[in-house]
Amino acid sequence: MCVLFLLSWLTQSVTGVAAHNEQHLRELQAPISWAQYVGSADFWSRTLQNWQSELLAVGSMAIFSVYLRQRGSPESKPVGSPHGATGVEG
Repeated sequence: MCVLFLLSWLTQSVTGVAAHNEQHLRELQAPISWAQYVGSADFWSRTLQNWQSELLAVGSMAIFSVYLRQRGSPESKPVGSPHGATGVEG
């Protein structure tokens, strides 16, 4: 999982520097290197925005699943019932 995370982060940085340099070239500014981009505020801003949205999505799913289970959702077993009373073996 760590390798996949690092590969996706590397991919984000490579595509980010390409988009950043394209924008700079349109404005007739000099492009920057990958290392400069990784140290820039633009990279970290985009990274933290991405992480914030993912954490918000996963966190809300976790909270809602706990809330719905405790409130008697028809998709979940009754809270506290043993597996033998509610489980179906496949």
